Amino acid sequence: MRRYLYPWTKSEVKVFDSDVLVLGSGIAGLYTAIKSSEGCKVTILTKKTIEESNTEHAQGGIAAAIDEADSPALHLQDTLRAGAGLSDPLSVKILVEDGPNCVEELMGMGAQFDYHNGVLALTREGAHSQRRILHALGDATGWEVERALVAKVKACPNVSTLEERFVVDLLENDKGEILGALVLNAQTGDFEGHLAKAVILATGGLGQVYCFTTNPGVATGDGMAVAWRAGAELMDMEFVQFHPTALLIPNAPRFLISEAVRGEGAHLINSAGIRFMEDMPDKELAPRDIVARAIWLEMNQGPVFLDFRPIGEKRILERFPTIYQTCLKFGVDVLTMPLPVAPAAHYMMGGIATNTYGETSLPHLYAAGECACNGVHGANRLASNSLLDGLVFGARIAEKIKARVQSKRPTWEEVRSPELSLNRTETGIGEAVKQSDKQDLRTRIQDLMWNRVGILRNETGLREATELLLDWDRELLSISSVNEFETANILAVGSAIAKAALDRKESRGGHFRSDYPSRLDESWQKHSLQHKEENDVLYVPVSRVD
Repeated sequence: MRRYLYPWTKSEVKVFDSDVLVLGSGIAGLYTAIKSSEGCKVTILTKKTIEESNTEHAQGGIAAAIDEADSPALHLQDTLRAGAGLSDPLSVKILVEDGPNCVEELMGMGAQFDYHNGVLALTREGAHSQRRILHALGDATGWEVERALVAKVKACPNVSTLEERFVVDLLENDKGEILGALVLNAQTGDFEGHLAKAVILATGGLGQVYCFTTNPGVATGDGMAVAWRAGAELMDMEFVQFHPTALLIPNAPRFLISEAVRGEGAHLINSAGIRFMEDMPDKELAPRDIVARAIWLEMNQGPVFLDFRPIGEKRILERFPTIYQTCLKFGVDVLTMPLPVAPAAHYMMGGIATNTYGETSLPHLYAAGECACNGVHGANRLASNSLLDGLVFGARIAEKIKARVQSKRPTWEEVRSPELSLNRTETGIGEAVKQSDKQDLRTRIQDLMWNRVGILRNETGLREATELLLDWDRELLSISSVNEFETANILAVGSAIAKAALDRKESRGGHFRSDYPSRLDESWQKHSLQHKEENDVLYVPVSRVD
């Protein structure tokens, strides 16, 4: 596998430096930047605009044990149970115990959550035993969190933000220590080298690996791919969460229909109007992997609908104004009729392997949020734990970085020169080379991943996927546009998912093998680890010590 996507030279790169470099502007990136800015110069680079991320699209809310009837111990139990035996107990303990304080700090930064009769309004979602989900503007929690953090970042004198910056690869010295990132300025087409004492990947998820996803177009797995090419380990890549309920209307995007809708009392029904989850434990509020597979199997018999009407008109309009208006735009009035839904790729439980301080296997490289994997989500993330994850472990990264702030900044002379093993294209960066062919390749990858490495998997399909993805990698010898960089990243992380899924011969959480339908704790209760130089998937115990 190539080390760099593009054959750059040191002389053509404009150099910048700071103490801390944050790649990504979702909740993990912004919160970590704010927390790291006390005594440090921080630079945030974001692929599009500062507001565009998976965080902005989050509807449900943030889970935190703040109610008198709740406790971190109950939150821990729910998270471990949803994680299907693969959640690291230490990571989960940190998440649920530090979570309430981080949420309070988030509110102190300006995030305004919904209140009812003078107290925080809490709701319940699938696999939660208590009502512990804070939400904002009914169903626009992510938007409100992003708004508050962006405003806070803009008010921080030690934080600079550069938009339209696409991370191409990580920079290293001769010791293999990460010194910064090679970045494409999409506005000018020029390369930039951003150096820092600490580099934090907070680049979000990889939903665009699949043809049907709730994720925005920016979620192409860039952070995981650049870390992988630099030699970082990836963990639990077989565990992709497919959200059970996304809008299924012709010519409409797979708009997320929040789990909170079912938490407030909506029913899943088939074409005959029958609640097909009625006899299952927890019914519509079972863990996401169970609900998604139940819907998928039911769709073999006909369409599946989410019926909002049991919630009541007043509560629907109060609690889900965004969802109501979006569905109405596509011709469905959820006040009077059921909404057609289907599963869609939503969240990656795996990612860049880290410890509980966000440290990766590469010196000075950290990862936080969805692109990272510290074991907290196990094989199936508990609803609304993702935003909390970004806060809690982002804060711990900042804590670790500030303890090392006295080290000197790296210099451009220390950066290892790239090996020019690829031929430079004549057209130059930023111009499309065989654009239609490369776009067709992305579509082929997305369709293959959905059909062979999706909700239901088997040996034949997974083997076909791994072989085809390996063949298709040869089509990317010449890369000269952001779109093609993204396609290369989609291919890299898709290959890692397929390989890990092929090797895990059991079913657990988001990974379901129809040829190995049982969960086998004796053989498979362990994390998978992948390194680009290793052909085999390695495995490590669930409980780790930092």
